[in-house]
Amino acid sequence: MSEYGVVLVHTTSAALRGEKILQQTGLTVKLIPVPRELSSDCGIALRFLWEEREAVEDALNAAGLEIAGVHRLT
Repeated sequence: MSEYGVVLVHTTSAALRGEKILQQTGLTVKLIPVPRELSSDCGIALRFLWEEREAVEDALNAAGLEIAGVHRLT
């Protein structure tokens, strides 16, 4: 079973931009509602394969996208 992580961002537009960035990089990403146990200014989070965490963070940082947090889903 795959383990996932989520990237939290501050706005819906940032979530949509992040999804596009990660898709263009060839990474697996899906927009999901922010899990209840996590807080965010935005109600949308980017779900990704946990094993791709470093590549996800690198791609988003290189594009200048401000990240509110990165969390492992349990």
